Amino acid sequence: MKHFPIFMALEGRRVVLSGGGEAALAKLRLLLKTEANISVVAAEAAPEIEAWAESGKLTLIPRAMEPGDALCATLFYAANEDDAEDARVAQLAHLDGALVNIVDNLEDSQFITPAIVDRDPVTVAIGTEGAAPVLARSIKKSLEEQLSPNLGLMARIGKAFRTKVEALPFGAKRRAFWSDYYAADVGYADVAQERLEDLLDKHLHAPEREGWVDLVGAGPGDPELLTLKARKALDNADVVIYDRLVAPEILELARREAVMLSAGKEGFGPSVTQDAINEMIVSHAQSGAHVVRLKSGDPTVFGRLDEEIEACEAAGVTWTIVPGITSASAGVAALGQSLTKRGRNSAVRFITGHDTKGYADHDWRALAQEGEVAAIYMGKKSARFIQGRLLMHGAHPETPVTVIENASRASQRILSTKLSELEPSLTEAKFDGPALVFLGLAPRAALQAAEEFEQKEAAV
Repeated sequence: MKHFPIFMALEGRRVVLSGGGEAALAKLRLLLKTEANISVVAAEAAPEIEAWAESGKLTLIPRAMEPGDALCATLFYAANEDDAEDARVAQLAHLDGALVNIVDNLEDSQFITPAIVDRDPVTVAIGTEGAAPVLARSIKKSLEEQLSPNLGLMARIGKAFRTKVEALPFGAKRRAFWSDYYAADVGYADVAQERLEDLLDKHLHAPEREGWVDLVGAGPGDPELLTLKARKALDNADVVIYDRLVAPEILELARREAVMLSAGKEGFGPSVTQDAINEMIVSHAQSGAHVVRLKSGDPTVFGRLDEEIEACEAAGVTWTIVPGITSASAGVAALGQSLTKRGRNSAVRFITGHDTKGYADHDWRALAQEGEVAAIYMGKKSARFIQGRLLMHGAHPETPVTVIENASRASQRILSTKLSELEPSLTEAKFDGPALVFLGLAPRAALQAAEEFEQKEAAV
């Protein structure tokens, strides 16, 4: 983020603009929505600017800009549509101590003006740091359609009612009150006022809310693969207890006021114990909090979900499961493959490389059969053990094996190898992120290349 978004107080403060043409008009139409004292310096000004000056909406200085014209200005806009003149006036404004924006010159500007959705006093600012202004306008158009024209009126009425709402305890109860109020599109002041009074009475006499737990799947890492239900849970959570493998981009979607608690676990490494995690979940829920237990992938797949459910039930805490996309689905999609294929395998195994006791044991003889497909979770550190067990039980050394790190994320990496070379290939790849091992699957491109090679060899 190169530009930090802020809302600057301009009431009674000075804003100066140099220029009198179309670029100046575009900025002034926006600036006139504020309560700033606006001065325009222009030797030639458009008739619209002159009319605004005559009506007292701004001050027009009918000449080229001179030193001192931007003194005491909070903001300065260079909008002359002439590079040399804009550079000259920008330098003068810098010397006068103003923050400078040069229209259509991102590199030399100290600040930028975002696209704005105006529902005064509700303002939505959209910025792309100059990279995609067309995209900003597209987002603005979408928001304009979504946000009720009455939103500003409701916000003004709600602001005047805030003192009365202080009768509700700070935190979840107040949030619930305001959520109910803004969920209704009220178009008239008297109706909105009446609704506020009724809502406040309802919330004041509502029974104490009991805490509850949402056991939520965060998906494999790509925020776009997060379910709508999971997104809603994060929006409403008071406490988020998250795993080490949950992507930072997912954590950013949680409500800003939520308490964020790490419950990191690492195979064969330092971890928060499951008992400690259970205690965190239960204690926060018993205090009345909406707890989101956020797990990478799907919580029902190697997530020790049953232990957390049992802890909630033993404490009398309400719980709900919100499933997520498991990493096997995201990983196999990245390979351009399917987990099952007619004529190859009618079943797929999801297995773990290690469990609470160490390396996990499986039916290696069955897994070693030709055509078997398995998604091996937590298989990175146990890869040599898995490789040895499969080869010992008759698996063909040429069996394709694919390891995918950070499936679905921007940092995703894929290692395509065969069983006999799984190690040392995996160690040499130096994967340091979460990795999933696919036994019996190769990336589609690798398979096609191998088939073409075999066809050429046969032709020779």
